Amino acid sequence: MFGVEVRDHVMIAHSFKGELFGPAQALHGATFVVDAAFLAATLDENGVVIDIGRAHEALKEVLEPLNYKNLDDLPQFAGINTTTEFLTKHVHDHLAAAARDDRLGRPGSEIDAIRVTISESHVARAWYEAPVG
Repeated sequence: MFGVEVRDHVMIAHSFKGELFGPAQALHGATFVVDAAFLAATLDENGVVIDIGRAHEALKEVLEPLNYKNLDDLPQFAGINTTTEFLTKHVHDHLAAAARDDRLGRPGSEIDAIRVTISESHVARAWYEAPVG
């Protein structure tokens, strides 16, 4: 399997509901490092998995509406704990849509999977990986 990975970051605020989260139930901020890996069993006729520049643009596109925002205030996240795990799937779904729309420089049908990893800190991260489907 071949892979191309791009990285960006986002600064957000949010809070969580539920005793499980302890002090994180209170409003707090985070700077997340977001890695998006695009996986394909073969290279295309240009010898690439996807166009790195287009992949980076697609990642920036999904992160921009979240950057410097309190996620608790965004209507699309109303009533949802915007955990790191939840956000990995949110980012994945948008990148998969870009792939299906053939916006990554290669037909989405030729991309086997996308893995999104969000690092909360240097010691903790979460990821979601699934087919472009």
